[in-house]
Amino acid sequence: MDPEEQRRIASEGGKAAHESGHAHEFNSEEAREAGRKGGEASHGGGNQGGGNR
Repeated sequence: MDPEEQRRIASEGGKAAHESGHAHEFNSEEAREAGRKGGEASHGGGNQGGGNR
């Protein structure tokens, strides 16, 4: 399945969840925390590899 079709299907699911009231809506504090965790996981987490495993 091409990426654009996948995005379209996922978007429909998200819209349906919001319309039915089942989707979680982040408040500003939750959004801030999620952004912080994402930054740590992608580049700021301190574990950049290169060590012994």
